[in-house]
Amino acid sequence: MITAIREVRRAKGLTLADVAERCDPPTTAQTIGRLETGTRTVSVIWLNRIAKALGVEGADLVQLPQGPDLPVAALVQADGVHAPHHPLSVTPPRPPAGAVALIVECSIGEYRAGDEIWCDRIAPDAFGSALNRDVLLPRPAGRFIFGRLIGRDGTRLHILPLGAGAKQQVVDDPAWMGVAAKLVRGL
Repeated sequence: MITAIREVRRAKGLTLADVAERCDPPTTAQTIGRLETGTRTVSVIWLNRIAKALGVEGADLVQLPQGPDLPVAALVQADGVHAPHHPLSVTPPRPPAGAVALIVECSIGEYRAGDEIWCDRIAPDAFGSALNRDVLLPRPAGRFIFGRLIGRDGTRLHILPLGAGAKQQVVDDPAWMGVAAKLVRGL
């Protein structure tokens, strides 16, 4: 991953030692130097720690390669397929900040093996907005449940798993929820 840690640090007039001292918990200038030069891999945890120390968002420290837009060759219309009247392009999708994904390895419900499901991560105060949507919920011990949110009773969420004949499950007070927002499927 290419980061802008050095650029942001220098723009703020800070030394490696300044940033290391501001990290919570504090670290060494050598560690910050290794992370900003790429000699040590930057994890999301480190990225967020350094961003907080620099007073910016984690996304401000990530440099994504500029991907080209895709030219539109044709439009499918009611009377057939035609060339566009003027140049058009589409931008390949980018996941929003905080999004999580599922990879379907075995077909279930309307999802096929090989599908990627991109989920928007939401906090408990927004759970009501996900009724009748497919959701991913964390469970204890690194487990998850994926299914349709069919009801909410206070902090208890009623989930109908997607498999045939599956029984409703209840999850009480999860820390977050991933709401299925985009299906990526190869043809």
